[in-house]
Amino acid sequence: MNHVRNFLSVYDFSADEIYDTLLRSAVLKEERRKSQSASLAGKKIGLIFEKSSTRTRVSFEVGIVELGGHPVFMSSRDLQLGRGEPVKDTAMVLSRYLDGVIIRTFGQERIETFARYFEKPVINGLTDLYHPAQILADIFTVYEIKRKPEAKHNGARALNDIIGDTLKKLKIVYFGDANNMANSWVSLQAMLGFELVLAMPEGFDIDGTVRNESEKRGGKFLISHDKISAAKNADVITTDVFISMGQDEEKEKIDKLRPFIIDGHTVENAKKDVIFLHCLPVHRNEEVAEDVFDRFSAVVFEEAENRLHVQKAIMEKIF
Repeated sequence: MNHVRNFLSVYDFSADEIYDTLLRSAVLKEERRKSQSASLAGKKIGLIFEKSSTRTRVSFEVGIVELGGHPVFMSSRDLQLGRGEPVKDTAMVLSRYLDGVIIRTFGQERIETFARYFEKPVINGLTDLYHPAQILADIFTVYEIKRKPEAKHNGARALNDIIGDTLKKLKIVYFGDANNMANSWVSLQAMLGFELVLAMPEGFDIDGTVRNESEKRGGKFLISHDKISAAKNADVITTDVFISMGQDEEKEKIDKLRPFIIDGHTVENAKKDVIFLHCLPVHRNEEVAEDVFDRFSAVVFEEAENRLHVQKAIMEKIF
């Protein structure tokens, strides 16, 4: 078993490291217009994608190049993994070729097994349980919009305190399925301490492992079956597709989730300066009304761009 540092969930960072990552993301975002960092110069970074992707693949590949590294993309069709080779065998071989790996796969245990046998760092590009790179991009987007102007002019330690104070005062409401995005909000809440409400139908609940990991860290969240009361005084409203990638189309599940669509009435009950987030792709008029999405689309596409900047900051820290 190796002892390198990985990023398999947000729990692999302390709260201060999350704040540092947000600050570094802002710097990288600004510097991208002027110059490029070479912090991954000479590094060969593998991207193993057992699930297809637009934003995750392109943002990580471009980020590696902009940091001076060389991306090596591999789908399951390209690897013996797709033909039944054990994960640990693939991991042990690739660790002799590569300096790090980003994995987008199914079960969390699959990436954890890979990380156990791969002798270099591993970053989670998405599993069925967590999507940590996405959730840090989401909270970075929130901070960009909600931060205090004076936050730009303080020292690093004071700046972390300001970021923490800003985020802890927020009420964030997630609407929809108890999927990897809901789980990621639960894990981030446990680390940063903001108010979190999950608006979902009766019978839906957070994975027991996710709940236990949150509770161990003092995390607190509320599950509400009333979307209007859940949205009341929200600073941030967010959702995801109702049926996650890799799941079969489930009409019964969609029918249960349909009342939790984020529509104009939902938004009216939030704060006047509420922001809406969506990790994309969006199914208009399924999880969010088209007019609501159009109203907040500039924020959503900024959130998508921020995947690049935040993931560059994560890769600098891990690779």
